[in-house]
Amino acid sequence: MTDAASASADAPFSWRALETEIGLDELPNFHRDFLTWRGVEDAQHMPLRRVQQRVESELNRLVQAGQATRQEDDWLIGPDVLGGFAAYERLGKLK
Repeated sequence: MTDAASASADAPFSWRALETEIGLDELPNFHRDFLTWRGVEDAQHMPLRRVQQRVESELNRLVQAGQATRQEDDWLIGPDVLGGFAAYERLGKLK
């Protein structure tokens, strides 16, 4: 079981572990959905490299807002931060 799957409901979860759970084939769509949820315009048509850059920018914004922490090349995100993000909720992570 990955860190994200085994995390308690109150503990922050690893963004990188979440990406691993999603799988490589679905990751670009998940990232684009995340950007759209965060209000980034035209995320569905961005080149993949730009999508990855913007995802990291948005994760860093969560850190600045106190909703996540940076840990080396990962982000630890509070358990309720992604509430309302449908692609995340479909994974069954939110109680």
